Amino acid sequence: MNETQSAIHAGRSSTIRAAIVGLGSWGQNLVKSVQGKSEVIAFVAGATRTLARAEDFGRRHGLPIRSLAEVLADPSIDAVVLATPHTGHAEQIVAAARAGKHVFTEKPLGLTAAESAAAVAACAEHKVTLAVGYNWRFQPALQEIARMLADGRLGKLLHIEGNFCGPSAYRYGRDHWRQDREEAPGGGMTGRGVHVVDAMLYLAGAIDEVYAQSFRLAQDFGVDDTTSMLFRFRNGATGYLGTVIASAETWRMQVFGSKGWVEVGDVEHLTTWQMRVCLLDPANITVKQKPALMTFETTSTERAELEHFARAVQAGRPLAVPGGDEVHNVGVLEAIVQSASKRLPVSVPI
Repeated sequence: MNETQSAIHAGRSSTIRAAIVGLGSWGQNLVKSVQGKSEVIAFVAGATRTLARAEDFGRRHGLPIRSLAEVLADPSIDAVVLATPHTGHAEQIVAAARAGKHVFTEKPLGLTAAESAAAVAACAEHKVTLAVGYNWRFQPALQEIARMLADGRLGKLLHIEGNFCGPSAYRYGRDHWRQDREEAPGGGMTGRGVHVVDAMLYLAGAIDEVYAQSFRLAQDFGVDDTTSMLFRFRNGATGYLGTVIASAETWRMQVFGSKGWVEVGDVEHLTTWQMRVCLLDPANITVKQKPALMTFETTSTERAELEHFARAVQAGRPLAVPGGDEVHNVGVLEAIVQSASKRLPVSVPI
C-alpha cells in the first residue's frame, strides 16, 4: 500500500483521485459533475477502448488518456469509475479490486446475480469500497417519500407503479453495443428500468416474484423496445413497471399508501424532482382532495453519488455488500428476462 492509499484508509486524505473508465456521453457527464467542483473526489486520468476519440475531452479536463491496465497499475490512482458496456462491469470490478482500487460502477452491477455476487465478494475480500450508480437515491423527493412511509404519513405501503420511457431504440445504430441483446436483456430494463426497480427496493424492500412480457415492436433490429412487469414485494405490496424505449421521453413513479399517494415524474430525470402529495381526510373520506406540490433544494445527483462514494472510501466503509440491494436488483432483472421468455411468473432468489 502506497502513502496516498495509507492516508485514505486512515481517513486523512481529503480528495480521492479517480480514473474514469469509459468516456462516452455518460462517462463525460460524470466527470463534469465533479471536476473542479468537489473537495472530496477529482478525476486524474481516463481510460477508454478508443483513445483518439477521448483525447480532446481529456485535454480540456486535465485527464491523460490511458489503457485500463495502465490505470490499474498506477499507485497514485485510488479509485476507478466504470461507465462501460454492461457485460464488462463484473469482470472490471474484480480486476480493480485485485489491484487495490475502490470502484464506482454505473448500473447495472452485472447481468447475472452470480457474477454480481462474485464482484461484491471480490471487493469485500480485497477491502475496497464498491458503489453502484443508482443516483435516484440522492433525489430529495425520493428521500422524503421514504420518510413519509417510515413516519406513517402515507400509512401502510400498498402499491408502487412506474415507467421510464424514451427514444433510446432510435438513438443508436444497428451496430452500437446498446442494440446488442446480450448487453441489454429485457430491452429498456438495463438502461432505464433498473433505476425504477432500485427506487422501489429503497422504498419497499425486496421483490419476491415478477411476471414480465417484453417485445421488439418498432424496428426490425436491436433490443426489445416494449417491456412491462408486475411485481410482488416480500412485504406484501404490489407494483408494476413499464419501459418503452421507442417513444417520446417520459418517466413517472407513484406510491400508494393507505393514507394517500405521492407522485414524481416529468420528461427530464436529471433535474431536481418536484413531488405531488395527496392525502385522505379521515373525517371526509368522500371528498376528492387536490394534491399539493412539494419542491426541493436543487441537487446534482451525479455529484452527490460520487461524493458519497468518495466519503465512504475515506472512511474505509463498504457500500455494496453481499446480499444487498445491488445484487438483488440484478436478480430481479434476471427474473424479468426469464419470465418474459417463459411467459410465466418467476420467483426472485433470496
